[in-house]
Amino acid sequence: MHIGLIGGIGPAATEFYYRNLVRARQASGSHSQLELTICHAQASDLIRNIQTGDVDKQVGIFQALANRLSAAGADVLAVTSIAGHFCISELRDVSPIPVIDALSGLENVLLEKGYTKVGVLGNKVVMESRLFDSFQEVEIVVPPGESLEEVHEAYMNIAVSGAVSEDQRTTIFQAGKAMCEEQGAEAVVLAGTDLFVAFDGYECGFEYVDSALVHIDAIHRASLQNQITRQCTRQARDCGVSEQ
Repeated sequence: MHIGLIGGIGPAATEFYYRNLVRARQASGSHSQLELTICHAQASDLIRNIQTGDVDKQVGIFQALANRLSAAGADVLAVTSIAGHFCISELRDVSPIPVIDALSGLENVLLEKGYTKVGVLGNKVVMESRLFDSFQEVEIVVPPGESLEEVHEAYMNIAVSGAVSEDQRTTIFQAGKAMCEEQGAEAVVLAGTDLFVAFDGYECGFEYVDSALVHIDAIHRASLQNQITRQCTRQARDCGVSEQ
């Protein structure tokens, strides 16, 4: 399967997806080559359209990139930004190729880990939006009051720069710890694909699930399933079995 990624939102997250998809393919033992094309979306456009609630404008941007990915041979696409999922349903309706979204399998992953109440860290729009309304069995909590604004500011700076300061890391870690200790969260969902920059190599003091890694795993598994289907089809043809 030829994977298409809409990246650039932000650059660090795009590199994170690329690196981990390569690692996953290598670890799978598959002898097939990873087929991957990345189109760059402008982070400033996404931020502006999120802030103004302009779903149509952002969908137009994503649709143009989806068309480009399709023309490049991509079989599926994924948006490497949780915040970018504020218009994912609308994008799915107009995309020329299937969209693998980041949230559809997340609740099952949380339940498999035994979590029924989790905190969310990420962009303000993600924390305040209805992106997690599809969850049926997992309760969502977010940082209260000023803490939400502080997390948003810290995260947006990380997303744009691809780097994290100690103050920004402290802000994010304190918010996550408070949701667990004061709001009853059993773990925290990293609902920002750039948050790995703050967490990698550091002890945060609470359990967390990185939604970007869940998304990457879904993309990887879809790719392998497609490869298995192709192999079975070839084997059937070699044995003289016609396709139904």
